[in-house]
Amino acid sequence: MMRRGFTLLEVVVALGIMGMIGLITFETIASALDTRDVLEEEDASNQAARVALDRLRRDLRVAYLTSNTSAVNTYRTQFIGKNNNPDELWFTTLSHHRLFRESRECDQTEVTYWTEDDPTMPGAKVLLRREAPRIDNEPEKGGLIAPLAYNLKEVEFRYINPKTNEWLEDWDSTGVDLANELPRAVQVALVFLVADPEDPEKLVERPYATTIILYYGDKLTTKVSSSDSTSSTEDNN
Repeated sequence: MMRRGFTLLEVVVALGIMGMIGLITFETIASALDTRDVLEEEDASNQAARVALDRLRRDLRVAYLTSNTSAVNTYRTQFIGKNNNPDELWFTTLSHHRLFRESRECDQTEVTYWTEDDPTMPGAKVLLRREAPRIDNEPEKGGLIAPLAYNLKEVEFRYINPKTNEWLEDWDSTGVDLANELPRAVQVALVFLVADPEDPEKLVERPYATTIILYYGDKLTTKVSSSDSTSSTEDNN
């Protein structure tokens, strides 16, 4: 019996089909890898936002101001927020943790938050945190500096005045209007730049925000009726 082999046309058709299958497979794998990279980047921004907001929360909720403003000339507690787009914030707080046993440190510390140009992404900002365990009359200087979040477009702080119940863009406890006063709460907004899931070559904004209650800030002075007193008390505590 004679054995019939493949003709040249059949071989060419088979190779064409295999090539098409290989091309489709390659495009599918490439698309899956791009999607994976985008999801990993977005997950990284989510994690960075959680870490940054948690650090801000731990610092801000125990911010404090001493009532004795003239005890020692070199010891100055203050709470200052500047609307500089991106914003800046420095204050004294009770969030310091000693790293070395029996070190001559307490829970009091100076903390500063500000931004500089991000070296990893042109046009973006990096959020920096400075902590100095010694409180002096220059709260914006000295201490250890560490990056807290990269790839940021915006960093915004707003402060609620417990006397007027209004949100302010700036706060200065060394001024006349807010002399030695803390806000009741601070609203923090971070806007990250991440790859667009539909087009990885483009960047999109991912906003994250939270409101942090300050333990030592005065309560809001909103007047409510007796029927609303329970819910108002819960909101203000």
